[in-house]
Amino acid sequence: MALKKENEQGHIRAFLGEGTEFEGLLSFDGTVRIDGKFKGEINTDDCIIIGESGHIEAEIRAGHLIVMGTFTGNVRATKKVEIVSTGKLLGNIISPALIVQEGGVIDGNIKMRGISEQQTKKVVGSQEAIKPTSVATQVAQGVAPKGDTPDAVRPH
Repeated sequence: MALKKENEQGHIRAFLGEGTEFEGLLSFDGTVRIDGKFKGEINTDDCIIIGESGHIEAEIRAGHLIVMGTFTGNVRATKKVEIVSTGKLLGNIISPALIVQEGGVIDGNIKMRGISEQQTKKVVGSQEAIKPTSVATQVAQGVAPKGDTPDAVRPH
């Protein structure tokens, strides 16, 4: 189960229990579990767990999101999003990894951008862009591969 895995990585630092309601901005380090109602914005590099009785309406930026209850809003995760069999996510997901157990519900758009794609963008951004050249340009520069030069551009 997702919760067991998360507890092996670190303990829960805060807990919003069933029957509680909170509205506003929640920022934290470590793992936080919400079993009550929350409306607003959540920001963390770590893990947020929405318990089975949790009802969240928010914009979430997190490292790892585990949905066991109901989440309405958009999530941008840097590590992964997990939706267990009792979880419902109504909104958009941007994450490099997505796990949905049988019975879990997603109603929204999903964009997955992996680690390798992010690293490629960094490399291209830090180097000068390589511009493709035509065979004619390569011939003029004397760098066209042998046998690949069309007769129309071959020097006579």
